[in-house]
Amino acid sequence: MTENLIKLLAEEKVFPIVRNRDPKIALDIANALIEGGIKALEINVETPSIYKVIEEVSKSAYVCAGGVITSMQADAAILSGAKILSSPVFSMNLVKISKDKQIPYIAGTSTANEAYNAWKARIPLIKIYPITAMGGAMYVEDLLRPMPFLNIMPLGNVKIDEIKSYINAGASVVGVGRDFYENYSLNEITKRVKKVLKELKG
Repeated sequence: MTENLIKLLAEEKVFPIVRNRDPKIALDIANALIEGGIKALEINVETPSIYKVIEEVSKSAYVCAGGVITSMQADAAILSGAKILSSPVFSMNLVKISKDKQIPYIAGTSTANEAYNAWKARIPLIKIYPITAMGGAMYVEDLLRPMPFLNIMPLGNVKIDEIKSYINAGASVVGVGRDFYENYSLNEITKRVKKVLKELKG
């Protein structure tokens, strides 16, 4: 299951991240992304009402519960149908839950040391955050030069037109948040997704 999901993300190359406290808005954005062809996306657990959104969206796509830090959040997300857990930090507690529940865990790291320790803990996909502040695609290259075995997903204020440069730098998949949907209508979000997926497949 873990390998298949990570493989799917690598094939998709882009991983949308939905962050909104309003469950109705979060659901609308998620559906617009899925309509554009997205098969897997992250929904950030901003408030307890977001678990209902995860439950709804997981009927039509693989949902990663994002922003998970506590075991209570992890349990609630899994019960709601999340197939992946993602955290802004690297937590051994979440590593344990991931192994017990047989659910992939994407750990958040910033430095080479943190990324290596996450890899040693058998994290299948390592998040590098906040990538823009860390130096962008060049930072990805610098990280992977001595550690080409790392499966990494850069994210943090990444723009759609930067996805290819991150993939070329060696990223397995790229996380994109508000650049997909902020200040765009639902129809425009779907069009943006279709355009991006077409360009990445080309």
